[in-house]
Amino acid sequence: MPKTKTAEKSARSAARKAERNKGIRSFTKSSVTKAEKLVASKKGGDAKAAVTEAISALDRAAKKKVIHPNTAARKKSRLMKKFNASTKKAK
Repeated sequence: MPKTKTAEKSARSAARKAERNKGIRSFTKSSVTKAEKLVASKKGGDAKAAVTEAISALDRAAKKKVIHPNTAARKKSRLMKKFNASTKKAK
């Protein structure tokens, strides 16, 4: 339990921020998962749209400091690597 008034206020603030960030983080994770599944199933047009949406979601989350910018960059890089490998094999 917080002992001071400022610690109590800080705890309330942290709880509000955590609640707000939860939805953004959940949407980001589900869009990345959806894109990875479509890339694995080798559905070109659908996969491209899903990858674009996932990258956009990662950028938004990083911009709002929900996830670290380097984490977003790493996830985007790995997703694009998988996407490019799947489209290369399809050609």
